Amino acid sequence: MSVLTRDEAQTRAQLLDVQHYTVDLDLTTGEETFASTTVIRFTARTAGDTFVELKPETLRSALLDGEPLDPAALDGNRLPLTGLAAGEHELRIEAEMRYSRTGEGMHRFTDPTDGESYVYTQLFMEDVQRVFAAFDQPDLKAVFEMGVTAPEGWTVLANGITTRQPDGRWKAAPTPLLSTYFVCVAAGPWHSVRTEHAGLPFGIHCRRSLAPYLDADAEEILDITKACFDRFHEKFEEPYPFDSYDQAFVPEFNAGAMENPGLVTFRDEFVYRSAVTVTERQTRAMVIAHEMAHMWFGDLVTLRWWDDIWLNESFAEYMGYQTVNEACSDRFPDTWIDFGIERKAWGYDADQRPSTHPVAPDPDAVPDTASALLNFDGISYAKGASALRQLVAWMGEKDFLAGINTHFKRHRFGNATLADFIDNLASATDRDVHAWAERWLRTTGVDTLTPELGGDETRTTLTVRHDGSRPHRIAVGVYDRDLIDGRRLVPRERLEVDVPQTEPVELPGPRPALVVLNDGDLTYAKVRLDPTSQETALRTLSSIPDALTRAVLWNTLRDMVRDGELEPAAYLKTAHAHLPEETDLAVVQGVLAFARTQITDRYLPAEERPAALALITSLARDLVRRTEDGSAPGLRLTAVRTFIGSATQPDTIAAWLADGTVPGGPETDPELRWRILARLAVLGAVDEAAIDEELERDPSASGQEGAARCRAALPTPEAKAAAWSRLFDSDDLSNYLFTATAQGFWQPEQADLVREYVPRFYPAAIALGARRGPAMAEAAGRHAFPAYAIDADSLALGEAHLTDESLIPALHRKLADQLDDLRRALRIRTP
Repeated sequence: MSVLTRDEAQTRAQLLDVQHYTVDLDLTTGEETFASTTVIRFTARTAGDTFVELKPETLRSALLDGEPLDPAALDGNRLPLTGLAAGEHELRIEAEMRYSRTGEGMHRFTDPTDGESYVYTQLFMEDVQRVFAAFDQPDLKAVFEMGVTAPEGWTVLANGITTRQPDGRWKAAPTPLLSTYFVCVAAGPWHSVRTEHAGLPFGIHCRRSLAPYLDADAEEILDITKACFDRFHEKFEEPYPFDSYDQAFVPEFNAGAMENPGLVTFRDEFVYRSAVTVTERQTRAMVIAHEMAHMWFGDLVTLRWWDDIWLNESFAEYMGYQTVNEACSDRFPDTWIDFGIERKAWGYDADQRPSTHPVAPDPDAVPDTASALLNFDGISYAKGASALRQLVAWMGEKDFLAGINTHFKRHRFGNATLADFIDNLASATDRDVHAWAERWLRTTGVDTLTPELGGDETRTTLTVRHDGSRPHRIAVGVYDRDLIDGRRLVPRERLEVDVPQTEPVELPGPRPALVVLNDGDLTYAKVRLDPTSQETALRTLSSIPDALTRAVLWNTLRDMVRDGELEPAAYLKTAHAHLPEETDLAVVQGVLAFARTQITDRYLPAEERPAALALITSLARDLVRRTEDGSAPGLRLTAVRTFIGSATQPDTIAAWLADGTVPGGPETDPELRWRILARLAVLGAVDEAAIDEELERDPSASGQEGAARCRAALPTPEAKAAAWSRLFDSDDLSNYLFTATAQGFWQPEQADLVREYVPRFYPAAIALGARRGPAMAEAAGRHAFPAYAIDADSLALGEAHLTDESLIPALHRKLADQLDDLRRALRIRTP
């Protein structure tokens, strides 16, 4: 299949003005395929040739202005339209299209709980072509009228309000001008909760088998939705531009969510079947706000070409966290703590790999849709949001929002570029936004800020050494030891400093115990500590009064481990000393995740791993004891999960499974039961019969995934061979079942057992990517990669396969990143 190049898109946009699509889908033709009929009305500005895209199972007919086109002329995904005369045209395409099981195009899912089937579209980038014919590029916006024939008992959702016609067919209200990738249909026997807000119909929807869980959270979800909606209307002058606001929680969704106008689709793991922490609920709220921000930035005003996709995601990421912070502070703690400890680390890691790229890449770096797909990473999301947060701190929120509103007004229902965005921001401020953008958005890598202290007993001077090129406006926190309790720290003052400095900053008084650069986490940079501050932080971290400051320091220690400046064991020791006193759940979760998944499983030599696991289980046990009074259920749940995942002996967790509860709580709900069973499988303490018994108890989609993960984790040659065959010898597994199986396959405890599969991975993954496309290639590269084979031979093997010309771009990028992480792990293990 051909990918669309930027040059081709520009040429087609100059030739065509696309006005209207009428799309009819028939979902009653069977379980493998559906019928798709598309009528496109468009105008050719001059005489010329072009093409329309589609990826059919069968192209039944094509008519251009009533004249038949030869279906055999379809070349890959392109049907040529030659000899167009200047003026108006009508193209009619009838095709049979195939349902997907990879989360791309029209995904079909049958719920194992009750046998009900559901379909939904995910049409991002090029996947509209899997559902209907289109001039598929973001700057050829048009009106869409959707009609759907669905089985009896189904409800059809779409971008506009849908109504069921007397003949049983569903019809959606015509949309405003939309890009092709925003069109959405979701059909099935949905369970729905509906309301009205601000004069518009709002709805939330899920599979019927999840109805009790959605109902339990419906008030929270809708309250957050309404609060964010109202807050955006306080920020934005342009009113919400669509006729309704539906949120559908759909099965086997690859992303977190998708900003389809009027019909946002979410992965239905956000409908919680089991106990979750407040930070997990906060994440759901942030995703709700993130997708709603896209209704303006992305949907109302859309990128012209994919080099500006970062702008959509960075803006929505920033607005998601900021708006939840403002509109939902009664429900959640400071969202920026979670952003700093978890999300920002994603950006820092991505920005230090060879595959790094500017937040705003040069257009020539995104020559086609295949290359554009590679930039959905921590740079476009977390670094971009961090850059915008720094921009707001630098120019002020009032001027920032004024520029945003100018942007919406000038480009509503149209397309815009980075240059347009910067021009509109610049119109609202005297600051040189263009220069700021060049230094922040067009450069790569992470700046490092290091404090250098001088002076004498009565005064201290601070110079910030700046390794990098970007300007930063930061807060500097200055802390002293408490005179009464020397184990605690008290803030002396917080200074605002511009970096690069013109002169050192003077700190009145004696040398402080701790100096924290970027206190408040308003910029994007690695920070380091002076020797005194490092010693203070390691000894007294949990006593620092502000959680965001503690998050900045934990990130500093994390970066130091990754950069070989702090021993992994020292990080574990610090976690063991301070997490039992930590009060912020996001900090606890972030530190435990890094300690367990990176330090213990990858950065420490294999012979040191048992001691690290013992330390982590000891820490988890301390947290469980601390929460026995029931005052911190989220912290207790986090500790229990960590204990389960780190257990080296089966007895305790097997007893929890058998008893149906952890002593003192929580009960072992489905999520915890599958988590325990997976760990017992790794330890060889259960067999296939136990997995089958648990699956009979929980036959849901999540149960099927849990069983697949457990079976792949069993420490026998037969189990590994069967799992490998399911992954790579057939294409029967859906995206979620593939991921679950891959997650179970590789285990650090089983290195010898799976060693023979390490060289087999690369040719198997390369062949799978070629067969099943970028979504499954991404899953294979992320979850099926032999991440625990950390040795020079494995690295050399992987590097050799990167030269394979049959690697599709998505898999090449993922493998390159994985191998760089492996290279870093090797450096840390053998300094």
